[in-house]
Order: sequence, then C-alpha cells, then structure tokens
Amino acid sequence: MGAVEVHVVRVFTAADGSHGNPLGVVLDGQAVPEDARQAVAAELGCSETVFVDDATHGRLRIFTPAAELPFAGHPLVGTAWLLARRGTPVAVLRPPAGAVPVQTVGDLVWITARAEHAPEMRLLQMRHPGEVDAFPGAPPGSGVLYVWAWEDQDPGAGRVRARMFAPVLGIDEDEATGSAAVRLASILDRPFVIRQGAGSELHVRPGAGGTVEVGGRCAGPDRRSVDLPA
Repeated sequence: MGAVEVHVVRVFTAADGSHGNPLGVVLDGQAVPEDARQAVAAELGCSETVFVDDATHGRLRIFTPAAELPFAGHPLVGTAWLLARRGTPVAVLRPPAGAVPVQTVGDLVWITARAEHAPEMRLLQMRHPGEVDAFPGAPPGSGVLYVWAWEDQDPGAGRVRARMFAPVLGIDEDEATGSAAVRLASILDRPFVIRQGAGSELHVRPGAGGTVEVGGRCAGPDRRSVDLPA
C-alpha cells in the first residue's frame, strides 16, 4: 500500500485570511489510479478533492467524498491559486465540464463559467439573513439545497448571506460553494459578495456572453499524506 501527498488549500477566505473551504489537491494526479480516487477523496474528507492529471494544459478531475463532479467552483479557484503559487500558472483549467478561463486580479483568483456547468440544485430565498442562520439543513439523502437572503441589496453594495447543504454528495454543509454562486448570479445578473458558512467570502459578477465570474482569496497550503487503498 502506498500513499499520496495532498496539498490542502483554504478557498474563499475572508479578507483577513480566516475561514475558507478546505480543498484537497493532488498535483500528481496520474500517480493515483482512477479506481482509487474516490476512496482517497473520502479518506481526506474535504468537500472536494482535485486530481491534476496535466498541469500544463489544466486537465483535472474533481471528487466529493461520495461522487465525481464535472465542475465545481472552489476546486477550480483553489487549484488555479496553487498552480500559480508553485510557478506554473494556467490561463485555462479543463475539468470534465469543459474549459474554464482563469485570471488573477490583486489577491482574488477568478474563474469564468456558465450556469449549466454547475450541478443541479435548489435555490431557496429566505426573507432575512437570520432565517439562513437558523435553517436546520437538508435531510439525509435529499438533493443539493442552497439557502440565501440579502444582507444588503443596495446596488453599490450587494451582499448575500448563504448556506449550502449537499448530503447526496457526502457533504452535510459546505463552507463555500462556487457552483452555487454561479447559479445564483445567473438569476440575479449583478455583482455581489456572498458570506457563506462560518465566514467565507465569494465575489461574484456577470461576465461576457452570459457567463458568470466567481472570485476569491486562498490561503495555505498545508500538506497531508493519504494512504492509497490496497
């Protein structure tokens, strides 16, 4: 039995570097057999784990603890940040859903995506942020549920409070969810900032040609070793 090195990046941190959604990134993805990847993601326990199969061309695969995803926002933002930090930046990442452009502006890493890239989910608007905070969560076995409310609807501000539940993907509650931000932005069609989970922060704005841009700060990485299944 061997082991694989995983870089753990916190994605969509607050401005002070706190919070963020932990992401596992296996930079040498080809060292992990396809039939072992789901087990590695489950053992690591992050909401998503990325296996980079070709860093030069940005090819990668994304796994939750329970399933593979064709697209997810926080894995792409975090992987782009980590590759740039290691001196191998990419302009495009290529998950199974298709090409996703990447750019860095200041301390924010941005991806550009379309709503159809994101997994199907239910978006439930609440009347005020307190209802989001008090929401009991989705029952086991239910679909993906994103609850949100405006904190500030002023055009010059635009702040949203949100929480995300995806037990069907092995995620009781996600700390920060880029794909949900893409879905919400495709409906609201305006710039805004999301405060999700315990205090993570996602920046969202409309892109060209009906796309959505999602950006955030990252911190880390820490390193972990995960045993490969026998």
